[in-house]
Amino acid sequence: MTEPDGSSSDADADGAPSEGDAGGGSPPDEPELPDDVDAVREALVAWYEADHRAFPWRRTDDPYEILVSEVMSQQTQLDRVVSAWEDFVDEWPTTAALAGADRADVVAFWSDHSLGYNNRAKYLHEAAGQVESEYGGAFPRTPDELQELMGVGPYTANAVASFAFNDGDAVVDTNVKRVLHRAFDVPDDDDAFARVASALMPDGESRVWNNAIMELGGVACGKSPKCDEAGCPWREWCHAYQTGDFTAPDVPEQPSFEGSRRQFRGRIVRLLGEHEEMALDALGHRIRVDYAPDGEHGREWLRGLLSDLSADGLVRVESRDDQTTARLR
Repeated sequence: MTEPDGSSSDADADGAPSEGDAGGGSPPDEPELPDDVDAVREALVAWYEADHRAFPWRRTDDPYEILVSEVMSQQTQLDRVVSAWEDFVDEWPTTAALAGADRADVVAFWSDHSLGYNNRAKYLHEAAGQVESEYGGAFPRTPDELQELMGVGPYTANAVASFAFNDGDAVVDTNVKRVLHRAFDVPDDDDAFARVASALMPDGESRVWNNAIMELGGVACGKSPKCDEAGCPWREWCHAYQTGDFTAPDVPEQPSFEGSRRQFRGRIVRLLGEHEEMALDALGHRIRVDYAPDGEHGREWLRGLLSDLSADGLVRVESRDDQTTARLR
């Protein structure tokens, strides 16, 4: 469960994200998802499969190797985890090898690689012993069974079930909450996040889906969003992108985007969503109070924003009868 900078947060001692207090009472109104949920799903998966961070544990479906990566990633920057993970699985390539190791050696490895929370090394060693003694060396497959392993909480169990066996539920970590809150205006409520995450995930696709939505939160939708720079595949539907409000449960204050091109692109998309078509100057005056056709923030500046949106496939710009108009595609 990683933050945009590659570090993990809101994890409890067993590796599961801390549960917030939803406050009791009736759940909030269900947020309205786009009509074409299949298009939303396809856009995210295509974006992920076209290009994503090549962490070595994403190239394996070995549950032991994935468990090691999940335990190491808790509150540790992923750049540091890569070399530690590679060294660990070289030293102890199987649960049998780890179970047979001296626990002091495992803890020393953990400390030498600055992974923090040395009790996690003890838990991992104990879990390997359980796999060997209680499961005959065959890794448990379901989230419920995986939670029987020492130090494995609901989040970690679901991650291993998803990434190793493609048989998990929708992952809901800090990154995923941020994405859902911004994209679909999901309220800051754990039950609401879980319901929406489950509704979005395609059946039988937990491996690619959970990887993809976590990648979206880590690369494009961090605390300081990089919507256009990272080519976020959900800009067409995103509530935050259209309104310019990028606050989120873990982003209590507005990120620094006031006056940025991203802010004005968001205003353009929102306005064109309300009007079938708008003339260039009418649009300019609506998105910026100091818009002046021939000024610094005038037609040339506005055409640049529209050009960016057109290149992203969001806006169509047409010129006819000496008038330029814009509309959503």
